[in-house]
Amino acid sequence: MSIFSKDKLEKYANVLVWGFQTSRHGGEIKPYETALLVYDIAAQDLADAMHKRLLEMKINVMLRPVMRPVMEKNLYTLADEKMLGFMNPGEKEMFSNLNIYIRLRAPECLTHLKDVDPKRMGIAALARKPMRNIMDKREQEGKFSWTLCTYPTEELAKQAKLSLKEYAAQVEKACFLGEKDPVAKWRQIYEECTEIKKWITSLGIETIRLQSKRCDLEVKMGEKRKFLGVSGHNVPSFEVFTSPDWRGTRGIYFADFPSFRDGNYVKDIKLVFEKGKAVKISAGTGETYVKKTLAMDAGASALGEFSLTDRRFSKIDRFMADTLFDENHGGKYGNSHVAVGSSYSDTFAGDPKTLNKAKKAALGFNNSALHWDIINTEDKLVTAVLKNGKKVTVYETGEFKY
Repeated sequence: MSIFSKDKLEKYANVLVWGFQTSRHGGEIKPYETALLVYDIAAQDLADAMHKRLLEMKINVMLRPVMRPVMEKNLYTLADEKMLGFMNPGEKEMFSNLNIYIRLRAPECLTHLKDVDPKRMGIAALARKPMRNIMDKREQEGKFSWTLCTYPTEELAKQAKLSLKEYAAQVEKACFLGEKDPVAKWRQIYEECTEIKKWITSLGIETIRLQSKRCDLEVKMGEKRKFLGVSGHNVPSFEVFTSPDWRGTRGIYFADFPSFRDGNYVKDIKLVFEKGKAVKISAGTGETYVKKTLAMDAGASALGEFSLTDRRFSKIDRFMADTLFDENHGGKYGNSHVAVGSSYSDTFAGDPKTLNKAKKAALGFNNSALHWDIINTEDKLVTAVLKNGKKVTVYETGEFKY
């Protein structure tokens, strides 16, 4: 029996449709486009509802269930390096013609890969990066859009120290599934966040400084940057973010929220940046995993994203053991998260079609097979030094000051 009623499953599917429609740059979704629906087995009920909704839109649907935890562990334990880098025949052709990607996440286990060498997972991640590059290019061209969400599972609830019913209620609240028209609510949030994005982009920021009990981080905004957020890519999403010039990062960032990633549990990550790179890396739990992951490639130890979430938008007020929800935490003080690894090229303020690899490098957009969001929910002050030398407060006590 599904944790959500048929009505709420249909509402969730409609919100995801809003997600990939909203995230399409420069064009509408057309009949007979091709969608890839990727889902964990535990999300089968939502996959059924999503599949039905796509067919009603006359979208051609390809289905791809995700490996279960035992299969994933067997892969990383038994496969040699050549096998870890294997790509399915026709994969490049498929992604080169794909219009919509939808990911339904419903993990059955969050720590099943804790004994696997992160370098082995890095090999697989590097092998998949060309597919992500194809999707990024098609997205810039207005031919592709994507969205993702989380479906409640017993494992997520257990790790968040909630019952499954309580966890599902948190998901319902965060995604507005209890509303008569959740899509209308998301459109309202989208409009309100658009005003914040316009305001903070218009300030002409040179550097941003984040200060909290255990953080003192300065990032360089970079040339031709803009802030994005509530784009439809992530459901839910309330963050306002940019991809800074990684070369101008310095200071300390501390993640007070734990992190589940690649079947590993990590707690109390502390990164000390000098000249753009994390030169000191520590963690209260999982330090070896963190250090090996941030050594995955040349860009893994540099910043790809700087983000803030306003508590007035997000209804998420509990640790959810899921980065998608935790990076959008509202609570008492909102949150900041940064991502080590790859940047988002759509934060480029110019014509994205002109943004080739060389231009990205010249502008300080970070390049990596990694993108790992780590979260701080402490009370914080965020100030900006503008290009004209003026210093302004942009975020305080969990709210943007616009």
